[in-house]
Amino acid sequence: MAAKQIVILGAGIGGVVAAHALRKRLGSEHRVILIDRKRLYLFSPSLLWLMLGWREPRAIQRDLEPLRNKGIQYVNAAITGLDLGERKVETTAGGFPYDYLIVALGADYAMERVQGLEEAAHVFYTLEGAERLRDTLRGFTGGKVVVSIPSLPFKCPAAPYEAAFLIESYFRERGVRDRTHLRIVTPEPHPMPVAGPVLGGAIKAMLAQRGIAYSPEQKLKGVDPSRKALTLESDEEVPFDLLVAIPPHRPPQVVLEAGLAEPGGWIPVDKETLKTKQEGVYALGDVAGIKLVSGMMLPKAGVFAHHEAETVAANLAAEIKGEQPRARFDGRGYCFLELGDGKAGFASGKFFAEPKPVLNLRRPGRLWHVGKIWFEKYWLRRWF
Repeated sequence: MAAKQIVILGAGIGGVVAAHALRKRLGSEHRVILIDRKRLYLFSPSLLWLMLGWREPRAIQRDLEPLRNKGIQYVNAAITGLDLGERKVETTAGGFPYDYLIVALGADYAMERVQGLEEAAHVFYTLEGAERLRDTLRGFTGGKVVVSIPSLPFKCPAAPYEAAFLIESYFRERGVRDRTHLRIVTPEPHPMPVAGPVLGGAIKAMLAQRGIAYSPEQKLKGVDPSRKALTLESDEEVPFDLLVAIPPHRPPQVVLEAGLAEPGGWIPVDKETLKTKQEGVYALGDVAGIKLVSGMMLPKAGVFAHHEAETVAANLAAEIKGEQPRARFDGRGYCFLELGDGKAGFASGKFFAEPKPVLNLRRPGRLWHVGKIWFEKYWLRRWF
């Protein structure tokens, strides 16, 4: 059995899990190379807690260098090109030939797609953005707060709603809630549309219970930073004192240039095996596009990246060993929904179910919030 070289692009949830799973299944003669431009892994689900000052950056980051001690060759470099014909990855640290390639580069943010958004909005999807929003929330004394979803898709479909719930709770704790008007503006027909109208209706009811205004099917056209106003495609103007926005997402440029991603879209893959149209190339996590039977796309979320990575690793290891690859990604997923006041909800279900996904929302309570805390600690210990 000839030694193989597997190159993994991106050290997010999918890339880290794939690297560990491959290393566990394969002998030391096979090389597992993980490449990322970042030196620190960031557990992004906890950025919502950092936004409120409940976490410090060091608590939700881990150094990627020690992965070398686990038999994973970690390379801290930016990816500059993919030569699919020559089966080679070009980086700022040189070229890396591969027998198998796993693309787990996630999504890039494109604030420039909406005029004025970058200048006016706070974003909690990055470490720096969450820290900046934390400092702003600490000094906020009242006014109009708008949570804007400029475009679809975006990762972690629950995040904008969690942000609104947490900010509302935080303002009550600080005694400024009665001087604050909260509103969510989104192009979605209802919250988390892929999960279905029942779950969406439950979230809408919780928003109404907390006095958070909800404006669905409203696409953002532009932002005027000087006047502090959003302009919607309906021509309605929405004034704000504080704007919290979900950044528009786009595929990384390197996968577009390589021809892996569809124009204006993501990398199409087989939904069960994550294979791309290129031999020996797999894509998983946020960079992959999986169309559901309903016509909608599988949401971009860490839980899917995790299970997709395990599927790809199992099949690659089997193939390398001369065995029949049998692992299949089944579209099962789950999601915590932070509600503030030490409470959370929990939704789980089958996204590949036909004719539409089947999900259940457990009754919100303190137990699920504790569960999310436990999950954060478990995940960071398990993989680092």
